[in-house]
Amino acid sequence: MLDVRMLFSTLVDADCLETEAHFKRGSDGLKVQRPAAPMLQAEKALAVLDSYLAELAKKSSSAPEVNSLRADLLESCREAGSWTPGVFTLSAPTGTGKTLAMLAFALHHAKANNLRRIILAVPFLSIIEQTVRVYRELLAPVFGDDYILEHHSLAGTHGAEGDGQGNADLDSRRLAEHWGAPLIVTTSVQLLESLFANRPSTCRKLHHLAESVILLDEVQTLPPVLAAPTLASLSHLAARYRSSVIFATATQPAFQSLHENVVKFAVSGWRPREIVPDRLELFARARRVRVMWDMEKSRSWNSLADELATAGTALCIVNLKKHAQELTKRLQQLGTPGLFHLSTNLCPGHRERVLAGVRQRLDDRLPCLLISTQCVEAGVDVDFPLVLRAIAPLDSIAQAAGRCNRNGLLPEGIVRVFVPEAEGYPPGGYEAATKVTRALLRELGPEVMDLQSPKLFEKYYQKFYKLTGIMTGGQSKAEELKDAIERLDFEKTADLYRLIDQDAINVVVPWDPAAFQALSHDLSQSSRLTAHWIRRARPHTVNLYRPKTHDPLWAYLNPASRSQKKEDPREDWFLLLGKDLYDRELLGLTAAPDAWIA
Repeated sequence: MLDVRMLFSTLVDADCLETEAHFKRGSDGLKVQRPAAPMLQAEKALAVLDSYLAELAKKSSSAPEVNSLRADLLESCREAGSWTPGVFTLSAPTGTGKTLAMLAFALHHAKANNLRRIILAVPFLSIIEQTVRVYRELLAPVFGDDYILEHHSLAGTHGAEGDGQGNADLDSRRLAEHWGAPLIVTTSVQLLESLFANRPSTCRKLHHLAESVILLDEVQTLPPVLAAPTLASLSHLAARYRSSVIFATATQPAFQSLHENVVKFAVSGWRPREIVPDRLELFARARRVRVMWDMEKSRSWNSLADELATAGTALCIVNLKKHAQELTKRLQQLGTPGLFHLSTNLCPGHRERVLAGVRQRLDDRLPCLLISTQCVEAGVDVDFPLVLRAIAPLDSIAQAAGRCNRNGLLPEGIVRVFVPEAEGYPPGGYEAATKVTRALLRELGPEVMDLQSPKLFEKYYQKFYKLTGIMTGGQSKAEELKDAIERLDFEKTADLYRLIDQDAINVVVPWDPAAFQALSHDLSQSSRLTAHWIRRARPHTVNLYRPKTHDPLWAYLNPASRSQKKEDPREDWFLLLGKDLYDRELLGLTAAPDAWIA
């Protein structure tokens, strides 16, 4: 099926480009072809990156042991870059500079094997924001803005029209149509769902995955029900199309145990090569915290608030947004100094302001309490002496521990795992994975639960796969997807392969009243959504699950496209009505808790 999609992609793209050229004729009447995409120029980009990394190392305020870990990881990535294309894993502890080390591997690898482009896919928009910022500051001044393509729902390159803001918008959207750029940063959803799609517009970019370096970050977030066909497609992509696929994470899933399942889809199976050699013992050297499992009795929000208020400086991570808001409100009532709240109920601009305030107070050694959902666990660089974590999947707990004593400046940081009085979990396999964590804790005991042990995580994921029925084919959706693939049913396969089952909408909130007013005014002057407007709206946008038809939340949402009705499934941009529904100081969006993406 992937071979058919790759051929389909080539034909669709060629047809679209030829049609575009036909209607875009010059003064001489001849067709005007689209200019060729910029070249990767891996060697030149490497020189820029190496210079930046050397300067970064000089300025580092981390402990020598942490700097040594980062240097060893970077050197491993540089050395592995000379390997022939294939499937790889990159297993590295949190806080070791994985994002830039991956780029170093990709550029060395592209140079050594004459590969055409680099594609980085990450699961969360919050990670994309900071990754693209780093990449642009690094490479755009040398290669130009069109060197890096950002492709996701908030980038203004997806589903929007041009608006007379010059050629930049049009060029970006054209590049996004077929990924005609040397460096692409996108979401896991955009990349992986395209591999199983059946629509021309979605498949059009697939042939550009050939002879590319494909970096997948935070791969532990891949839903187990989709694991086998996903691994098979990526393995076949590497085997047949001379691409390299890198699975990067601090908590590497036991995907090798799914080899026999993968072989049913692709003869290449799943046999990746690890980039970091065992002799470096990165995980053993990265032990900077002591984990305490407080599982005897559950904790009320009042008792947690009292403990945190006494602690002065700490990070507390809970599983649901409503829990984060409840705990924050209790601390607010206590008059706690240095109190911050973080979740995706805050728009990106608000989150950036919160994190800047947190880092400043930590640097100044002032009291700082951050109450957060798991959004702080993915790629957020903060360093607390004490972290409290509500019981969760083991990989989430490990990510939380990565925000404790991150720079190694203390002899030991403390991570305390607790059971909240009101338990609750986001949808999907989160609750099942938490049950596996509890089962492992009962089986092994707290003294064996070493979060820096890859063997512990291998056991954890194997238990998780067994519980969810992935290894035995016991899950109905996995069986249904397998059947659709075996029948070569492209439409059914595309319908079943969804990383996120629930549709999401973008809600522009009045975090910055002046900006919100300007965005509202611009929409009132036009009935169409433009790329320029989306880019301006991006820092002020909160993502929610699409409410059900009769949900009262619709009363507070105004569609951005005036030509469509609120409940129209094609409408995914809205303005929030009612300024009192967004707390600009602390809590962010306070309306419609049932629609929150946890």
